[in-house]
Amino acid sequence: MNWHYFKESLIDLGCFTTHQVYAWDPEFDRNNLARWTRKGYLLRLRRGMYAFADYKDDPEMALYFAGKIYRPSYISLHTALSSYGLIPEAVVQITSVTPLKTAFFSNSFGEYSYRSVREDLMFGYEPRQLANNRSIFHATMEKALLDLLYLYPFYSTEKDLVDLRLDQDVLQQDIDLARWDSYCGLFRSAALKARADLLRKVYEL
Repeated sequence: MNWHYFKESLIDLGCFTTHQVYAWDPEFDRNNLARWTRKGYLLRLRRGMYAFADYKDDPEMALYFAGKIYRPSYISLHTALSSYGLIPEAVVQITSVTPLKTAFFSNSFGEYSYRSVREDLMFGYEPRQLANNRSIFHATMEKALLDLLYLYPFYSTEKDLVDLRLDQDVLQQDIDLARWDSYCGLFRSAALKARADLLRKVYEL
């Protein structure tokens, strides 16, 4: 198959699976994918999933692929907290939450970490529009913080929470405490509630 015809037909997808390719062309020769990957035209995201190399220098596409590589999932934890300006550190991994088992993927677009939660805890996220007219599922500030306290229970003392170095000004200005309390109750965890209350005390919320 001609590369330019293939690219023109599928590039708007951003990334695709082999199943999508066969749905598009049942006679497609899978050896083309290996050949185009060797030539650098395609980049492998995970087994059976590829992205066009044209998107390599677009950081928003790296976020977009997070929701495609492992589904269902939404961006949360450190990546979400960084997007809200709550943590000072540069985030190396793109972190997400999923009801599937914990997983990790590494590819040319970055490192992708997925932490597992119960199915009933898949709430508190919303579509976020990207500049390229695509969208991602992204945790609200309140849910990203609660996901962190839930999945990293060692943040259990005042010192631990101070060491998180959350931006207190951003927290006090932007957090929705009614939403925080509502979300916290949905976890049905006394231990999480204790850590959440301690965080509010430490950061004077």
